[in-house]
Amino acid sequence: MTEDSRAASGRLTDCDEVLHAVSSAVLSVTRHLSVREVLQVIVRSAQRLLDARYAALGVPDDQGAFAEFIAEGITDEQWEAIGPTPRQHGMLGAMLREGAPVRLSDIRRDPRFESWPRAHPVLKDFLGVPIKDGDTVLGIIFLSNKRVPGGFTKADEELLTLFAGHAAIALTNARLYERSRELALLEERNRVAQELHDAVAQKLFSLRLTAQAAAALLPSDPGRAAAELDRVQRLAGEAITELRSVIVELRPAELDRHGLAETLRKHVRLLDRLHPQRIVFEGDPLGELAPEVEVALFRVAQEALHNALRHADATTVTVRLAVDDGLVVLRVCDDGRGFDAEAVGTRGLGLASMTERAKAVGGRVRIISRPGEGTTVCMEVRR
Repeated sequence: MTEDSRAASGRLTDCDEVLHAVSSAVLSVTRHLSVREVLQVIVRSAQRLLDARYAALGVPDDQGAFAEFIAEGITDEQWEAIGPTPRQHGMLGAMLREGAPVRLSDIRRDPRFESWPRAHPVLKDFLGVPIKDGDTVLGIIFLSNKRVPGGFTKADEELLTLFAGHAAIALTNARLYERSRELALLEERNRVAQELHDAVAQKLFSLRLTAQAAAALLPSDPGRAAAELDRVQRLAGEAITELRSVIVELRPAELDRHGLAETLRKHVRLLDRLHPQRIVFEGDPLGELAPEVEVALFRVAQEALHNALRHADATTVTVRLAVDDGLVVLRVCDDGRGFDAEAVGTRGLGLASMTERAKAVGGRVRIISRPGEGTTVCMEVRR
């Protein structure tokens, strides 16, 4: 091999390593759906990608400050000493206005630099890049104090710019996801409010009037008062029935149209398209189930999937639905990092919520997990 071919081979190897690093960083970001989590992972990934001591990301608000400001390399004690979130001034303000990358050998010598709070760490070499959606600056990410001598290079700037482009997509998706959940919750809340008003509130109003009439009749006409009290009892029973009906209706409309197995299959198929992990569904015909049992199984599956995709660092998640000796058995299994199930118990990760849902329909939830061996969430309930 000639010296030129060896050099070319070395450059290709370096390029492959860089692309692999960027790919790993981007995948780390896209695993998360919460905006706050996406921002945190962007900062950590950029810091690791370019080997910087300090990294930060600011998302501007409309009042000249930052709606979110996240930093890596600074302890909680330092943050407390530094004080409140910075305003849009100095270099941060300039980057928001200009919307262009900034690379400096010493930020303190730049005329746009103003000052830091007294407890702020001393920054020297500096690399900042806007995170943009079209012409809109979603935020700015900047690094400082590269760990190897020489500061940040032009190649570093290009690499961070490439990463910021992918980060913008992940951040936009996270915002859309949170917004869609908010809209879905609002729509469901409005529907429930209307149902309660139409089906229950009117019944309760009639019950109240009848009770008042019975109280008024009691001294003068005990017979009619007793009849009115009988009507109160009947109205109360009807109100309870109506309320139960509304509660049962708090279920995805797809369950009525397609049943639990097909609704879960479609839900898994959608998640498989949206996430880098492989998500598969395996289901047996279930026959007819009580509506409240279907809702509980579906909600537990959703929560378990959410946990696996958000926390497990898994490559594959499998949802299995089967009937075993009169029991409907739901299993959500991932091949992720696992955790000490005995230590966690029902704390965190929505485990308490899943347990309560299962108990409400006479079922139970078990969590099977060990560090490094993945996690299985299993719900069992009588048909």
